[in-house]
Amino acid sequence: MSPVEAIADIEKRILERPGDGSLFAERARLYERLDSVLPAMNDWKRAIALDSTNAQYHMAISDLFYRKVRLEDAEYHLRNAIRLAPSDTEPLLKLSELKLANREYIRAMELANQALRIDDQHARGYYLKGWIHMESGDTALAISSYRTAVERDPVFYESYVQLGVLHAALQEGIAWDYYNSALEVRPNGMEALYGKAMLAQDNHMDSLALALYAQIKMVDPRNPLPWYNTGYVLLEHQRKPLEARVEFSQAIDRFPMYAQAYYNRGLTYELENKLDSAMLDFQRTLEYDPDMELANQAIVRMRMKGVRF
Repeated sequence: MSPVEAIADIEKRILERPGDGSLFAERARLYERLDSVLPAMNDWKRAIALDSTNAQYHMAISDLFYRKVRLEDAEYHLRNAIRLAPSDTEPLLKLSELKLANREYIRAMELANQALRIDDQHARGYYLKGWIHMESGDTALAISSYRTAVERDPVFYESYVQLGVLHAALQEGIAWDYYNSALEVRPNGMEALYGKAMLAQDNHMDSLALALYAQIKMVDPRNPLPWYNTGYVLLEHQRKPLEARVEFSQAIDRFPMYAQAYYNRGLTYELENKLDSAMLDFQRTLEYDPDMELANQAIVRMRMKGVRF
C-alpha cells in the first residue's frame, strides 16, 4: 500500500474513531514520509490534544518545529517529553542539541551529562559532548568525546568523520584511519568522501583526490564542490588550464553564483593569454563577491595588459 492509499485508509478509521489520538499520530508519520510538514504538524497537534501525556507525540512535533527553526516551540514540547518520560534519554539529548544550536554550551553540556547519567553507554551523548567541546574550541576534549562515542558504537559514522576533520586540522596521519572507518560504515558518505579528498588534495596526492572527487560526482552529480575542487587540483597542482576550465564551468553550471569558480576560471584564461575572457570572469567574480581582493588585483593586471572594458 502506498503512503497516499494508507492515508485514505486511516481517514476512514478516523471517521469511525475520532477520539483515537494514535490514528492522528499514524497519519502524521505518513505525512512526514511524504515530506508534507504542515499536515503532519497539524496531526501531531490533534494527537496531543487527545493524549497530552504521550511523550513520543511531544518529541515528534518537536522534531518538526526544529526543522522549521521554531526553536521555542521545539523546546516547549521537549520539556513536556522530559517531564512525562524522565528516564528517557532521547528528549534530553534532543534538547541538548537544540541548546547547542543556540550556542548555549553550558546548558547543552548539562543536558548531555544528564542523559549519560541515565545511560552511560549512549554513544550519541558522547557525540554531542564532542560537538559541544569542538564548538567551544577545546579540540582535545572534543577528540576524547568522539573517541568514546565510537567505542560505545563502532558504526557511528558522524563521530568518525569529526575525528577525521579534527586530526586533519592537526596534520596528524590518523585522520586517514578515521575517514576510512567512516567509509567502511557508509561507503558513499559525502562528508567522509569530501574530507578524505581534501586531505589528499592538501597533501598533493592528486590521483587519490581526483578519484574521490569523481566518486562524489557520481553519487551527488548536482553538487558543485567536487567539480570546483577537481578544477583546483588540475590548475594549481598540475597546471592544466584547459582541463581545469571545464571543471570550473561545470561547477558554475551547478551554482551560477559561485564567485570562486569564476575567479579560477578567469585564471585559466589568463594563463592561455585569453585576456578578454579572463576579464569577463574576474568582473563576474566581483558581482557575486565584491570584497574579493584577488579578483580586484586580477582586473588591475588585465588593464595593465591592455584590456579596456
